[in-house]
Amino acid sequence: MKGYILNPDKEYVEKIIEGIRKKDGHCPCRLTKDDTTLCPCDDFIENKVCKCNLFIKIDKA
Repeated sequence: MKGYILNPDKEYVEKIIEGIRKKDGHCPCRLTKDDTTLCPCDDFIENKVCKCNLFIKIDKA
């Protein structure tokens, strides 16, 4: 998504990716598993909120 990058903390990203694998492609931060929680989840796509911080906003400082 434009304006966002993958979190640069590689160790953290590996843990999140493992969580996504364990949940069959769904956000590891969500309790439910449905079409809205497939990573990237609908909340991130629609509201630009990545609760697990896999994707972070580019700092334009």
